[in-house]
Amino acid sequence: MLISSRLTRCLAVPPTTTLQDIASTHTKGVAKVILKKGKTQLFRDGSPMVYSGAVDRIIGRPPPKTGDSVLVADGTEKPIGWGLYNSSSMFCVRLMQLEEEVSGDPSCALNVEKLLETRIEAAIRLRKNLGLPSAVTNAYRLVNSEGDRLSGLIIDVFGDLAVIASSAAWVEKYKEHIKKCISEIAVIKSIVWRPSTEILKEEGLDLDDLVQEELSGSTERVKVVENGISYMISLDGQKTGFYADQRENRQFISTISDGQKVLDMCCYTGGFALNAACGHALDVTGVDSSAPALELAKHNVVLNNLDQARISFLKQDATAFMKNAASRNEVWDLVILDPPKLAPRKKVLHSASGMYRNLNSLAMRLTKPGGFLMTCSCSGAMTQSGQFLPVLQGAASMAGRKITVVRQGGAACDHPIDPSYPEGAYLSNILLRVG
Repeated sequence: MLISSRLTRCLAVPPTTTLQDIASTHTKGVAKVILKKGKTQLFRDGSPMVYSGAVDRIIGRPPPKTGDSVLVADGTEKPIGWGLYNSSSMFCVRLMQLEEEVSGDPSCALNVEKLLETRIEAAIRLRKNLGLPSAVTNAYRLVNSEGDRLSGLIIDVFGDLAVIASSAAWVEKYKEHIKKCISEIAVIKSIVWRPSTEILKEEGLDLDDLVQEELSGSTERVKVVENGISYMISLDGQKTGFYADQRENRQFISTISDGQKVLDMCCYTGGFALNAACGHALDVTGVDSSAPALELAKHNVVLNNLDQARISFLKQDATAFMKNAASRNEVWDLVILDPPKLAPRKKVLHSASGMYRNLNSLAMRLTKPGGFLMTCSCSGAMTQSGQFLPVLQGAASMAGRKITVVRQGGAACDHPIDPSYPEGAYLSNILLRVG
């Protein structure tokens, strides 16, 4: 059993099946957030983020505080679900459960601790059904925010370590219970808590109160395995320390690299480059501007007993490297371009589109005619806009090349997306044949 029976046994609930009845049993009462006319269906259909502009009024004395459980109701004050309130965020409520779900199983209604246990258990079962972890992969995402119906909570597992990324005020409020749930998982020996400070600031939290808890013993690096390839990852690195979302795309690279000359731009700690080398690439070059990331990439070459004569890493700015290589008429059979997030917000999408176009135009110039370019965007604003392919077409025109889409991918299967919240889709991975 993954979580102890003590955690998973059903809690006693009143013999009722409606949210209103369950709420009436709470001694302190439960506030009610009333939606504006015409706004109800979006949330009844499952969208978890109730933005403040959709709220008509709030009924409750005293008014709810950040992190409190509240009912969300239509204009007739009939509850459609319940969620967690925030007095500061543009997202007034994060819906956690709909009325129909409560009718079927009232045990989690207005009970955040029980809901956490149930949703985390479901997340574990999903990953198990996907074959995670396995003998060849022990780095994966266990909880993917809205995709696992725990908006604002991300948990990545690296072997026996869990890194918990918090980006919602309610997650901080229930921090100890979340850690307790994760510590009950048999394989987990250590937990790192990583608050997303800038996002939590927008959630109304005082940054001085946010504590990033590190591993005891000041352990900064952890060894993991993905698709049979070993990596030393840094917990001081980006996000939770490792991009598990690209796992399936990295493995695909290994299947098309045999005998190829490969260039991995913005290579970070060498994920794509290592897969190309393991796929018997003739020559692999990785380029990144981060010295610490490249140090790990070089370490990972040794860790996997790869031929150091066939794989090299260079510390350079991506644009400068590609311009210089183009001026020398250098080309590669396979180019990978995985830049950092260039459009963190919709308001910068226009300027980011120009950066994506310029980078991809350079990458296409470095791709041998008939060769492949795997290009990525981890900007949710770009992916959700549907403009990435038009941007790539614009890049091809700039480079004087003809492109064909061969494969379209996204985040790995352990990064599920709730279709009622398409904003959860952020990663685009497109393989192009460059003519």
